[in-house]
Amino acid sequence: MLCRNFAEKKMKILTAGQFRELDRYTIEQEPIASIDLMERAADAVAKVLLRRYPGPRRMVVLAGPGGNGGDGLAVARLLSEAGWTVEAFLFNVGRGLSDDCATNRDRLRAMTDVRLTEITAEFSFPELHSGNIVLDALFGTGLSKPLSGGFAQVAKRLNRSSATVVAVDVPSGLMCEDNSYNDTSSIVRAALTISIQVPKLAFLFAENYRYCGEVEYVNIGLSEEELALMQSAFWLTEAQEMASMLRRRSPFAHKGTVGHALLVAGKRGMAGAAILASRAALRAGLGKLTVHTPYSNLDIMQMSVPEAIVDFDIDSNIVTEAVDASNYQAIAIGPGLGTETTTAYAVHSYLKQQACPMVLDADAINILADNREWLADLPAETILTPHPREFDRLTGSYTSDSYERLNRARSFAITYHCFLVLKGHYTAICTPMGQVIFNTTGNAGMATAGSGDTLTGIIAGLLAQGYLPSEAAQLGVYLHGLAGDIAASQMCEESIIASDIERYLPQAISKLRNLEHIH
Repeated sequence: MLCRNFAEKKMKILTAGQFRELDRYTIEQEPIASIDLMERAADAVAKVLLRRYPGPRRMVVLAGPGGNGGDGLAVARLLSEAGWTVEAFLFNVGRGLSDDCATNRDRLRAMTDVRLTEITAEFSFPELHSGNIVLDALFGTGLSKPLSGGFAQVAKRLNRSSATVVAVDVPSGLMCEDNSYNDTSSIVRAALTISIQVPKLAFLFAENYRYCGEVEYVNIGLSEEELALMQSAFWLTEAQEMASMLRRRSPFAHKGTVGHALLVAGKRGMAGAAILASRAALRAGLGKLTVHTPYSNLDIMQMSVPEAIVDFDIDSNIVTEAVDASNYQAIAIGPGLGTETTTAYAVHSYLKQQACPMVLDADAINILADNREWLADLPAETILTPHPREFDRLTGSYTSDSYERLNRARSFAITYHCFLVLKGHYTAICTPMGQVIFNTTGNAGMATAGSGDTLTGIIAGLLAQGYLPSEAAQLGVYLHGLAGDIAASQMCEESIIASDIERYLPQAISKLRNLEHIH
């Protein structure tokens, strides 16, 4: 949903109110007239349209009475000057127009090549065809309630058309943060959203993709100084910051100085999960790996991952006991583990040992969901990596709303002083301090069995090498997604399997390492 160069730039996610404050501050302190800042925004939007849709097109602009509408009218003027056939509809049905919107209306009226219709009562929806561009500039970040009445009907009619819809800043009807109470049938569905300067939280939620489509950001020179001072709980990872976290090995390093991790994984029939996690941990730079797994997996583990030590459980089918973890630098528990009662007690024993940094995934999380009182025994700064349904089971509260789930994930991380890695297209890393860092690498091809096992292995490998849990969580997720992106570039998203992520992990590390020399 974000354009791919997004990860190269550090971006802070602001609320709608903060964005309007940033806009106001820029006008006062640059200083710049608000109408000139609007022109700057319109010019940036127009350039994106001209680049993405080459050749003169027919464009219909639907403009609201506020700043978003003023942007749209200014874009209409600029594209008409570029040779496009432009028809604009300005909705002035309430308390009148904002000053800047009125100014751009008057500028557009002075042009002979643009048909402008100002609507004060009835609206005849224009005829639209598949080759047409519709610019949605009805409402921007200022919307605080669902679209209703005539505007809701306009949105629904637009969504039924075959035209290509491009939204300015935010698709009309979409709230910038919480849409749990919104009327989703009245939100404009855009193929492209050209958003101003900073991301909106709602763009990162899966259910909003159908409204936003692809999102491209344009920089209009809003105050970087004020942006830096604004407080936010939400951030996006950037490539340069991730590169700065990578550590270099001492030339005197040996396997005993670059970490020894314990992986507890793989009941009978699930050895593949243990194999994927093992290989990923070793590819992440781990010096030594011991795998605690049932006896039935001994031969397949030693043949598939000869670099690993296998400390097999006395049971042939499941893990039934915890080994002494005091000699390890990190523990990973969960891939393909199963949730049998004796396995659950073994997991609890590992928690109570409090031996070293820990990452919990898959069945380890499911075991905690069945025994929530054990959450009190989580070692501080443990990393948990659930997908949304696993997290819902863990908290016993089910929802289809990403905003609500994210708030619960933040609260969970704060309450249990852990790192909660809520997996998804924009994996959200919730910290014990209440911050959320969204990851910007990865693709839909990684929606494949075993992908999460490789992530667990990568994080465990980093933890054992001495990375702090905050670093291991962010860097592990970023490298995991970057390896998936490289795999997709070498084949296609549909053909990616989990072992491809491990296979391209060395290239991901090298690519990130090369960024160290850019600045």
